[in-house]
Amino acid sequence: MTRIAKYRVYGLALAAIIFILDQGLKAYVTGPLNLREERVIELIPFFDLRWTQNYGVSLGMFEATSIEMRWALVLVTAAIACVVTVWMLREKLLGDIIALAMILGGALGNIVDRYSLGYVIDYADLHFGEFRPFLIFNLADAAITIGVVIILVRAFFVRQNDDVAKASAKDDTPTHAPRGAEN
Repeated sequence: MTRIAKYRVYGLALAAIIFILDQGLKAYVTGPLNLREERVIELIPFFDLRWTQNYGVSLGMFEATSIEMRWALVLVTAAIACVVTVWMLREKLLGDIIALAMILGGALGNIVDRYSLGYVIDYADLHFGEFRPFLIFNLADAAITIGVVIILVRAFFVRQNDDVAKASAKDDTPTHAPRGAEN
């Protein structure tokens, strides 16, 4: 198996692990912890478990207010997950594959919720007093966000550095005069 094929297998495995962990945490929050509406479990002073049903997508935008909108969101997010999968299977760099795997695993976790429940279960509440830097989220949301940040950082900084290194390496290589141009 080639190095790139191994990276792609690692990516698929990571996506599966994120999906399984996300679904497992959601089952734990709804099952043994019985975290439902109006119940809050304070873990540490700035992090609670708080039940939220998210009928929208990122930051609650595009809220599905009808059954048709629910299925439209399922189809759109499934199409995005397919695009991310194809993109991941075409990538050659491990950093990009890992980031895309995080996005894929998180997307699949949220798609399963929206398909089976009609909403996404969110439960993680990070806050500093009354200030909440994020809305209530779940493991899938965190994986998607981290994956997107990695992709953006790599797109803006890592690849530019690779291009600069390649360009400077070309400048250091001796150039040969074309045939017949020797004096």
